[in-house]
Amino acid sequence: MKLSPHLRIRLLTLVRVFVALVFLLPLFWMLSASLLPLGQPLSRTFRLLPDNPTLENFIRMWRMVPLARFTLHSLVIAALAVPLTIVTGSWAGFAIAQLPRRDQRRWVVVSLAVLMVPGIALWSTRFLIYKQLGLLDSIWAIVAPAWMGTSPFYVLMFYRAFRRIPTAIYDAGRLDGASALEMWRFVALPMARPTAIGVALLSFVVYWGDFLSPLLYLSGERWFTLPIALQLLQQLNRSDWPLLMAAAVYATAIPVVLFLLAQPYFRRHLDE
Repeated sequence: MKLSPHLRIRLLTLVRVFVALVFLLPLFWMLSASLLPLGQPLSRTFRLLPDNPTLENFIRMWRMVPLARFTLHSLVIAALAVPLTIVTGSWAGFAIAQLPRRDQRRWVVVSLAVLMVPGIALWSTRFLIYKQLGLLDSIWAIVAPAWMGTSPFYVLMFYRAFRRIPTAIYDAGRLDGASALEMWRFVALPMARPTAIGVALLSFVVYWGDFLSPLLYLSGERWFTLPIALQLLQQLNRSDWPLLMAAAVYATAIPVVLFLLAQPYFRRHLDE
């Protein structure tokens, strides 16, 4: 049975709405729980809003931990790591895209193999390297992975974007005397702008929500980040779930806002 285009669009819309609800319902539940009064337990049934909503939990969390300072640390780390990730990841992706097709496949396989290495296998090695370099208890211990593109996944994203650029454009750049660096900067990267924005959002979420790196490589509060603040709140009162949910809402708000700001750009690019 062949579906009509109109019915197909309706079914696709229903599937999209269902998938969106699956992801949004936990966020709504977290927001609703953050508005509970002090001492009220979490409800076992979903409610859009509690009976007596209050913003007291959002006020209390600022009094209990230095949330502003830890938020600033997270923003500084992300501001350093995200541009580095874009630069190094796009460099690597552009280099692979310029290789002969046979060599491209080899490096893609290598990138996939590195991608399958669990992060836990790198913790002890990184700790020893950072210790030898004197990077422990500094911001650079958190930012260091950005010098290598943060993840092979981002390299593969850029490689895929650069590979889709017609070869004639690269050939025209070479005929004009452009170097490889100039073709990356003025030809390839502008044409892969949606990919760069996607990598920026993904890497921001990685560094914004990174809990283990500050815990492993920082020994003092000098560069503690927002995830550490959430852990401190939990240690202060493990049963105060409305307070913890308020802190979680606060930590989630900035990545969500950034995604919403970038969404029109992605939609405009798809329409083009």
